[in-house]
Amino acid sequence: MPTTEINAMLLASRDPERLHDWYSTVFEPQQDTRMDQYRILKLGSFHLLIDSRDDIAAANPDPGRVIINVDVDDARAVGKRIDEAGSRWLSPIEDRDGSLFGTAIDPDGNYVQLIQLSEEARQSM
Repeated sequence: MPTTEINAMLLASRDPERLHDWYSTVFEPQQDTRMDQYRILKLGSFHLLIDSRDDIAAANPDPGRVIINVDVDDARAVGKRIDEAGSRWLSPIEDRDGSLFGTAIDPDGNYVQLIQLSEEARQSM
């Protein structure tokens, strides 16, 4: 049986360098490369491709439609980098039964949810 895996996302921006700087600073990717007009950040087995587009709004008009979930080892450290980048929070980091969740807003207005699951939550999945 064939296996289907989603392993990348294309994130378009009118200001791709600003968006690249934010994601690379906040999430410290394992790889950060450029291919043609794309910036490619490798986060685990996932690739975030940042592209330049002038046919989109400067800010996402409907950010709740797609929420980027990022599994992190230390949500509070990532949250600190988000704060230092001057970003806003839709929902600050909170403890939910030992797991940490928070939703930040990237420079283009996209929602980015941090998830740090407790060991108990991981084992129950």
